[in-house]
Amino acid sequence: MKSVIMAGGFGTRLRPLTNDLPKPMVSMVNRPMIEHIIGLLKDNGITDLTSLLYFQPETITGHLKDGSAYGVKMDYITAGVDLGTAGSVANAMRGWGDGRETTLVISGDVLTDIDLNKAVEFHRKSGSIATIVLTRVDNPLPFGIVITGKDGRILKFLEKPSWGEVFSDTINTGIYILEREVLETIPIDREFDFSKDLFPALLAAGKPIYGYIADGYWKDVGSLEEYRAANMDILMGKVKVRMPGEKVADKDIWVGKGSKIDFTSKFEGAVVIGEGCRMGGECRIVNSVIGSNVTVEDGAVVMDSVLWDGVRVGRGALVQEAVIASATEVCDGAHIAEGVIVSDHCRIGSNSTVKANVKVWPHKSVEDGAVLASSLIWGEKWNRNVFSAYGVTGLANIEISPEFAAKLGAAFGASLPKGSFVSTSRDAHKTSRMINRAVMTGILSTGVNVHDYGVTPMPVCRFLTRGGSEAAGVHTRRSPFESQVIDLKFFDKTGLDLHPNYEKTIEKLFFREDFTRMPMEETGEMVFPIHGFEYYQSGFMSAIDADVIRKARFKIVLDYSYGSSSRIFPAILGRLNCDVIALNANLNGTKTTRTAEEFQKSLIQLSTIVRSLQADVGVLLDAGGEKIFIVDDTGEILDGDSALDIMALLTIKCHSADEKKGVIAVPVTASRSIDRMAGTYGFTVKRTKTTARGLMEAATDDVLMVGEPTGGYIFTQFQPNFDGMYAVVKMLEMLASLDLRLHKLIREIPPSVILKERVPCPFEHKGMIMRRLAEDSAGREIQLIDGIKITFGEDWIAAYPSQDQPYFHVVAEASTEQRSRELIKNYIELIKGWQKERQPA
Repeated sequence: MKSVIMAGGFGTRLRPLTNDLPKPMVSMVNRPMIEHIIGLLKDNGITDLTSLLYFQPETITGHLKDGSAYGVKMDYITAGVDLGTAGSVANAMRGWGDGRETTLVISGDVLTDIDLNKAVEFHRKSGSIATIVLTRVDNPLPFGIVITGKDGRILKFLEKPSWGEVFSDTINTGIYILEREVLETIPIDREFDFSKDLFPALLAAGKPIYGYIADGYWKDVGSLEEYRAANMDILMGKVKVRMPGEKVADKDIWVGKGSKIDFTSKFEGAVVIGEGCRMGGECRIVNSVIGSNVTVEDGAVVMDSVLWDGVRVGRGALVQEAVIASATEVCDGAHIAEGVIVSDHCRIGSNSTVKANVKVWPHKSVEDGAVLASSLIWGEKWNRNVFSAYGVTGLANIEISPEFAAKLGAAFGASLPKGSFVSTSRDAHKTSRMINRAVMTGILSTGVNVHDYGVTPMPVCRFLTRGGSEAAGVHTRRSPFESQVIDLKFFDKTGLDLHPNYEKTIEKLFFREDFTRMPMEETGEMVFPIHGFEYYQSGFMSAIDADVIRKARFKIVLDYSYGSSSRIFPAILGRLNCDVIALNANLNGTKTTRTAEEFQKSLIQLSTIVRSLQADVGVLLDAGGEKIFIVDDTGEILDGDSALDIMALLTIKCHSADEKKGVIAVPVTASRSIDRMAGTYGFTVKRTKTTARGLMEAATDDVLMVGEPTGGYIFTQFQPNFDGMYAVVKMLEMLASLDLRLHKLIREIPPSVILKERVPCPFEHKGMIMRRLAEDSAGREIQLIDGIKITFGEDWIAAYPSQDQPYFHVVAEASTEQRSRELIKNYIELIKGWQKERQPA
C-alpha cells in the first residue's frame, strides 16, 4: 500500500509563523508536523510515501531527504500547475504505473493519532472505491460535513456550510482511501478537487463511497490559536505522538541532548526541552515546549507557551500563553501577554510589554520600555472571521475604526479588477460618514475607483450598482438595533449580498495583507454621481402601474424612522397622487437606532394615527429603507407572519388570471397558510434559507415575490433585493387593482398558530445538536434547507442555529396554541438534555 502526503499548503492562517515556512514544516513539540504524519504512517505499516509539494518545496525535501532517517521511502512531486487536490493525487497515482490498487491520502499539516489500519480494514470490508475518514468535532462550521447511513455509505456532502446547513457534527478529516478505479472519474490536466468534484461525482454515479467514523485525536491546525492548543494537547497526553528527548523518571518532562538545567530552576506540568538548551537559576517553566538551543535566563517565567529554536528569554522576563518563533530575543524584564505571536528574528526590548493578541512580524524590533498595544486588525475580534451573517459589524471607532475600515477597503479593492468602480453609500450619522470615507480610501489605494452616492438608502445603492458599471458596492450604517455599533454591508454587481466564498476571499486578503498599493498616478478616482436618484425613480416608476394607484387616492401614514428614504420617497408618492401623513421624515443619524421598546411605541403611535385619521394603511419604513412594518385600515398592527401571509395572498390574487401560475418564495419557517393559499389558486411555494443572501438568491430565479416574516419583501420585476419603498408602492398597487383593503384580506388567511423561542446553545455544541436532531427524526418527514424542519401531519417544528449567537431558534406551527407550545417545549427539552449529556460529570 502506498500513501500520498498532501504537503503543498501555504499556511496562510498561521502567518506570521509561516511567512517563510511551508505549513507542514511548522514545529509541533520540536518536530515539523509532517514528521508526526510520517511517524503515524510508519506505525501503521505504510512506508512507501510520496509527498506532493508546492510552496517552498526545497525546505521539505532538504529536511526529509529520501526518508531513510525516518524508516520510510520518500518520493516527491512538485506541482507545475494547480490540478486541485484530486487531480494532483491522480497525477501521482498514474505516474506509479505499478498496478497497486489502494492508496491512502493524508494531509501533511494536521495532528492526529487515528488508527489508519482500522480505516483500511473498514474500506476493504465495505467494498468501497473511496472511503473518507471522518471524525466528530464541536464546531463543524469550517469543515466539510459528511452524512452517512448506518452502514457507513455516504448520503450527502456539504462543503464548509453555514450554521443553518450544519446537519451533523461529523466532518471530513482529509484522510482518504482510494482504489485505482477512481482515476476513471478524474480528468487529466485539469483542476479537480476531492470535496467539490470527485466525491459528488462518485455519489451522483451511484459508486460505492463510504465514510469511516474514526476514534482518536484529530485537529486541523488552521489558526494560530489552534496551533498553540495542539501543542498543549500533546503535553496533556490527549494525542499519541513520539516525544523528542529523554523522559525524566516519574515526571512529564522530556530533555534533549546537551541541555543544561540549573538545579534551582522549577518545572510544573508537562515540559519538553530541546537539545543544547540552558535553563537559568530560579527560572520557572510551566506546561511549555522549549525548542533547541534556547536560553531561559535567571528568574524568567515561561507558561503555557511554545518557543522555537534559538530563542533567548532574558532575566526576569515573563512569557504567557504565547508563541515565540526562531532566533527571537525577549530581553530582560519584558512581558509577553496571552495570545501573542512573535515571528522569527525579532527583538522585544528590555522592560517592554507586548499586549494580548498582538502579532509581531519577522525582523521587527520593539524598543526598550515600549508598550506594543493590540492592533484591532490583529485583535481577538478579527482573528478568525471579519464577516458575520449580517456583513461586517462592530463597535464604532473601537472595533470598526478608520484604520480597520481602510484596510478592509483595501482588501475589498484588491479582490476586484484594477480600474473597476465600486458604489458606496451611507446613512446620515457622522460616524458612518467617517467610516465610509475610510473604506473609500482603502479601495482607492488599490487602483479601484469609487462612485460615492453619499446619504442614500441601501436599496437605491443596490439598484444603481446593479444597473450601472459598478463591480460591487458597500453601504455603511449605524446599526438599527445597537446604538454603538456600525454595520458594513457589502454586495456584488447584481446588488446581492456577497456570497460566503467571496467573503472568505476578502478575509484572506485582509489577514495576509495581500494587496498591492498603487503608485501615485494609478490610484483610483472618487466620483460623485449626480443623477442616481433620477435613475432609481425612473426604474421604479416603470415597474409599477401608476394609473391604478392614482385612481385609488390612498391616504397613508408613513413613518420614515429618520432615515434617508425621506430624500427620495416623497417625490415618488407625490407622483402617485397619494395623501401622505409623514412621521419622522427629517434626516437624523442619531435617531436611526431604536430599542425594542421604542420600536413598539412607534408602531402603537402609527396605529393610533391611522385609526384617528381613518387612513387606508400605515407603514413604518426602517431607517435603511429595506423593511416595512404594516398597520391595516382599522389600526391593527400586523405581526410579521400575518403581514407575510397578506403580501403573499395579494401577489397570488393579482396574478391568478395569468395563464402560467407563478412561484412565491418564503423561508422554510414561514407559515403553512401560504402553501394552502397558493394551492387554492394553483401557485407554487418555494422554501428558502432564512438568511438574507438565501432569500436574495431565490429572487434571481423565476419567482414573483420573495418575503420573510421580519418585514423584508422582494418583488423581482424591479430588483432581486429588499426594497421597502417599492414594497409599499407594490402593496398599494395590488390593493388598488383588487379594490380591497388589508383588514378584509385577513379573513382569508387560513388560521394557525406560530410560536418562536430561543434556547441557549454554545457554538461547540451546535453541530452535535444538529446531528442528534437528524438522528431523532429518522423515519419522519424532514426538510434540511436551513437547520432541520420536522413535520407531524400538518403541524411542524423547525430548529436552526443562530449564525452568530450562542443559541438555537425553535419555531413551531400548529392549529392550536396548545399544540404549538407542546412541540416547542418538547424540542427545547431535547436540546437542553443533549447539551447536559456533553457536560463533564
